[in-house]
Order: sequence, then structure tokens, then C-alpha cells
Amino acid sequence: MLTLLTFHPDNLELFTSNHVDTVLKQIDSSRNIWLRCIHFRDRTGTAKIIKHFGLNPSRVNMIFNHSPVGIDENVEDCLFDSYEILTPQIKNHEFEVARGNIVLGNNFIITFEITELKVLSILANNLQKRTKDIETLGIDYVFYLIFKEVLNNYHTVFDYISRKLDDLEDEVLDNSGDELTYQKIATMRQSTRSGRRNFQSIKSLMAIMDYEDFHWITQPVKELFNQELVHHVDKLWQEYQALRAWMSELMEIQRDNIASKTGERINRLTILSTIFLPITFISGFYGMNFKYMPELEQPWFYPAVICVMALIVIGSIAYAKKQRWL
Repeated sequence: MLTLLTFHPDNLELFTSNHVDTVLKQIDSSRNIWLRCIHFRDRTGTAKIIKHFGLNPSRVNMIFNHSPVGIDENVEDCLFDSYEILTPQIKNHEFEVARGNIVLGNNFIITFEITELKVLSILANNLQKRTKDIETLGIDYVFYLIFKEVLNNYHTVFDYISRKLDDLEDEVLDNSGDELTYQKIATMRQSTRSGRRNFQSIKSLMAIMDYEDFHWITQPVKELFNQELVHHVDKLWQEYQALRAWMSELMEIQRDNIASKTGERINRLTILSTIFLPITFISGFYGMNFKYMPELEQPWFYPAVICVMALIVIGSIAYAKKQRWL
């Protein structure tokens, strides 16, 4: 699906279609526009979009290969960025990751969303109130708002992680969890790795903005990035690292719990084996097929041996319980 947002001084014009040519005809090159390509994996159609905006054809490969390049020194036709963003959606105990690309030009921004990014849909609905700001600051202000919404999205994600870890921590510390508890923590930790790449990508982009010859972001918008988002990223990065450390600690404790329970099972099996060892010896001793075994001729000897065996078992179990081995 293709959604075209055209910014006028007093209003926001919205146009949606599944046909590339139809959308491209609606583009007014004199206005600031935002083109959202959602679930759009048509290589030919993507090539048409790239050509329409006068971008290098190599950008098509970069989009489909999910290239992380921010600024291509050889082809300085736009600001190109790829993203992997953790979303609050959960599937099979893993966070879903929204992937795509952002292309920023002089008066246009294009987002190729492999997975629809809900925060961008919300932002698109709220932009009606910001048309004057975009007219004043330029389309790069939308670029700033996108990153602001992406970072705000992480508060929801981290809040969910904290609540889940609180529940898992109770299981771990009460030693009521099992290997499934450990697997839940490990799965959650593994699925949050893309958050690290996302933060590092945003930090790299902000570092690039400090270059003197960087002209894709205007100075007023650069100041917004530096004043609001730099500290926001640092704070979220610290929170992210703290959550990862929390997960690691819980995994370590739960690993010890599992090892302890396994050790207890082995000890009990060892004790049971020890209890029945004398019985096995007696059974084996009197199971020998020798002709001259005088005990075999005594009618009272069989029940006596049974009683001795029972006393050994009962006495061994009582002693093991007294020592708290069982």
C-alpha cells in the first residue's frame, strides 16, 4: 500500500493507492511530501519511485538488501537510513521487529516499511496539527518527529519487559520455576538484541549530523535533535543495558536453580541405590547355585531373610530422612 501525505500551509492532503503510477502522478514537486510504502516489495515499482525523485538506481538494491548506510560518500543524493525497531507486539514470547528504510531528500521523505510501523501511522494522523511547523522548518522536521516517536515507542516496550521480568523474578527467587522459565528469559533477551542495533544506528546518525558538510538536516532541526533526542537516546540506552543486565542475572540464578534441582534428584537416586544395595547383595548371595547351602534346608530361613531385607530398607529410609537426605 502507498500513502502520500502532501503538506500545505493550512492542511494535510492524504492520498492512498496500491498503484505506483497513480501515486506518482499525485505528487506536487513544489510541496513537502511524505510517501509511505507499506508492505511494498515490488522491485519494479520501487525503481520507479527512486527514479521519480531523481535518486541513484543503486538505492533500490540498498532498500531490498536492508543496507545500513547513512550517507553514501559516492552518491550524495539523499540521506538513507535503515532501521530495526522493537515493537510492543509479542509473538511466540518474542518481540516483533519492524524493519524498513527511510529516505530523506530536499523536500521529500520516503519510508519503506517492510512491517507497518504503528507509531508512524499514529504520527501521520497527528501531523494535521503540525502543517505550519513543517512549512516553516521543512520536511526534515518530519524526519525528527519520526525518530522522536520511535524513541517514545521504547518506553512502552521497556515497561512491558519490566513487568514480565518482575513476574519471572518471583518465579526464579521462589525457586518455583523450571527450564521453561529459563527459556522465557533467554528468548526475551535474544529478541531484544535488535534494540541495541537501533540505538547504535540512531547514535551514529546523530554523530553524522555534526559534520559541517551535512546539508540534509537544517540547523533548527539539528538543534532539536541535540536538545531533545540526544539525552533521550542516552537515557533509553542506559535503561536498555540495565534490563539486559537484569535478564542476565535472572538467567544465571535460574541456571543455578536448575542445577541445584538436578543435583537433588541425583542425590536421591544415589541414596535409593545405596538403600537397596545390601538387599541386592543378599539376593545375589543366596541366588548362587551351590549344592551345599545349609540355610536352604531351614523352613524358617526364607521369611527371616525377607524380614532382614525389610528392616534394612526401613532403617535406611528412616536414617536418610533424619539426616534430611530425602
